[in-house]
Amino acid sequence: MDKKLSIMVVDDEMIIRESFLHWFEKYGHVVGTASSGAEALEKLETFPFEVLFVDIKMPGMDGIELLERVKADYPDTIVIIITAYGSIETAVKAMKMGAADYLLKPFKPEQLSLVMEKVSYQKKLASRYKYLKGRLEQVTRFDNIIGQSPAMEKIFSLIPDIALSDSSILLTGETGTGKELVAKAIHAKSRRANLPFIAINCGAVPDSLLGSELFGHQKGAFTGATHSRKGYLEVVSGGTLFLDEIGEISPPFILAMEEKKITRIGNSQPIEVDFRLISATRKDLEKKIADGSFREDFFYRINVIKTEIPPLRDRKGDIPYLIQHFLEKYSQETTKRVDHVSVQAIKLLKQYDWPGNVRELENAIERAVVLSKSRTLEIKDFSFLQPPTAPFSRTRSLLEMEQEHIRQILEESAWNVTKAAGVLNINRVTLHKKIKRYNLKRNP
Repeated sequence: MDKKLSIMVVDDEMIIRESFLHWFEKYGHVVGTASSGAEALEKLETFPFEVLFVDIKMPGMDGIELLERVKADYPDTIVIIITAYGSIETAVKAMKMGAADYLLKPFKPEQLSLVMEKVSYQKKLASRYKYLKGRLEQVTRFDNIIGQSPAMEKIFSLIPDIALSDSSILLTGETGTGKELVAKAIHAKSRRANLPFIAINCGAVPDSLLGSELFGHQKGAFTGATHSRKGYLEVVSGGTLFLDEIGEISPPFILAMEEKKITRIGNSQPIEVDFRLISATRKDLEKKIADGSFREDFFYRINVIKTEIPPLRDRKGDIPYLIQHFLEKYSQETTKRVDHVSVQAIKLLKQYDWPGNVRELENAIERAVVLSKSRTLEIKDFSFLQPPTAPFSRTRSLLEMEQEHIRQILEESAWNVTKAAGVLNINRVTLHKKIKRYNLKRNP
């Protein structure tokens, strides 16, 4: 019994609780006790005990009812039933309901040791199963793309097919839907998988910097160029280039995309590059073509294979899976013991429209985990998703309404400018300018 476990003993008799407590502590386990089923549930709410020893006969909530509640809310928790000889039939019933084993009173230390060996072995099997299940999901699915809805199944089935070609791909969809994740999955399944994947947001980098970023420069080409530097198009050669917000790219850069030849700034020698181009946009490029702000011939070059990533409001059945994924992610990253979301909270999250899509949901789960005082997230932990609707006023100007909206999104994003910019569908530079213009400041 090498692994130390967190164990709670639930029994209305103090002498039983104390006996278990001293025995388990002697072997280094973390031990808690409860004198009733109600007290046990309260303690489980704040601490994730791995194993429960539960007396089958207790006043109020008995062991069978407690077992049923624990298995419904915390299915991974192992429950061992403590019973007297005359209650063996009830103990067998408990095992059919999910109890791992039972222990007859009075018991000897060697009997308890045997039960604990079984528990330890069961934990190892469960851990191994979880690892193998995770590995299988990585093989059969794609890293961090979560969903089982028909819309996502269609994306999953499409990825291996389009990954095999070198044709240009255009991913469309609202901000926060996961276009870059899909691009990475396509790259990972392609023959270029072992070569670089580089993502560039065309709307976030000014043209004055984008040239140097894409093409590179020679030493002395401009003030501050103290050494030669390869551009992204040279570094990515052989791999996949992902251009997000392709509608914002300037004409001089389009030529390099078409010819796959670049010239470093400060040099006249052209360099041939080879990359698979995946573009993405949240805008209607055909409208931009109509108003003359996007070249029609370039549109047809990047739009060989078009794939639309659905918004979260159109695949709400995926929300519980996404919640669990982000819950596990941020519970590990923050070392907070938060591993459960109440049924009522899940219902609330499924009713919300998620204008910022998966990214907004991820931000909401992260915030709730960080601020939670319990291991279970409740409706109150997501109260920030239901801001009071301000009454319409004909005297408020458009600028005043924009100022209030930006302030609200910043508060909801805990003043993380990158996240807030994503929800607002603007780049960070623009958001910083608006924060300065409106003199917005974080509340102390």
